[in-house]
Amino acid sequence: MKSLRVATVQFQHSAGDKEANLEKIHHFTGQAAGDNVDLIVFPECCISGYWHLRHLCRAQLLELAEQVPGGPSCAQLLRLAADFRLTVGAGLVEVDADAGLYNTYVLATPDGAIHRHRKLHCFINAHMSSGSRFTVFDLPQGWRVGVLICYDCNLNENVRINALRGAQVLLAPHQTGGCASSNPNMMGLVDRALWDNRRADPDAIEAEFRGPKGRDWLTTWMPARAHDNGLFFVFSNGVGPDDDEVRTGNAMIIDPLGRIIIETCRAEDAMLVTDLDPALLDKNYGKMFIKSRRPRLYAELAKPTGKEVDIRKIRFED
Repeated sequence: MKSLRVATVQFQHSAGDKEANLEKIHHFTGQAAGDNVDLIVFPECCISGYWHLRHLCRAQLLELAEQVPGGPSCAQLLRLAADFRLTVGAGLVEVDADAGLYNTYVLATPDGAIHRHRKLHCFINAHMSSGSRFTVFDLPQGWRVGVLICYDCNLNENVRINALRGAQVLLAPHQTGGCASSNPNMMGLVDRALWDNRRADPDAIEAEFRGPKGRDWLTTWMPARAHDNGLFFVFSNGVGPDDDEVRTGNAMIIDPLGRIIIETCRAEDAMLVTDLDPALLDKNYGKMFIKSRRPRLYAELAKPTGKEVDIRKIRFED
């Protein structure tokens, strides 16, 4: 199997302005094609915008949402994939045939296929539902990829199931970093003034992005997800103001040994490109761990404990 050339993008979306966001996606996709990229990964809900969704009523969400694959954004992603001969992934709000609403990630391949992942742990708005299926599929290049959106990646079980289904690359589109918290040990808001002054003092905002609200937090767990499951981890994220929070970017790609191949802490839109080496897929600890599993011991993992709590309550009330 040949190496896979992958691009991961961090960019600041415009809330509700799908035309402007798709224009950025077009720009970066063209740039990636010029660098012979096979797969480009954009952030969670980067077409629709994200954090403002929590303020919208059902009627407003329905106005913003689109069908997948029948909507105009999917049509545009398919055109980009065909024109530039690569696979494009981006997130939006989906409405299904029964008027159900989802936080959905769409991947369009150059052969005309559409793949969809609905976020398994959706908390952004009470009118939006969580998905109930894992998403693992083969790219035209023969590589097998899985998709988990933001909070989905925080549960070890979700990543392991992707690995068990053969995922060699996990796509992890996010909108995170700089999240409000009443717990002093958990992230916290990035000072908006640092972002607004980023041109005059880039070191100050980049230091914040590298700290416990951004990179330091991400690198406590993301390399372990890659390492323990023997897969590449492609992290894409928003950057800059997102309603009343400031996303930290920190786009990065991690190899199956848990090593960061490429990353950025720049306070601006950015794209990173690297080649994934297939030789690393069999020469890692994660593959050894998975082969060592004793499934008969793990039935307890699937049993309710009675302590389960709705994700919206955990995210917004705890």
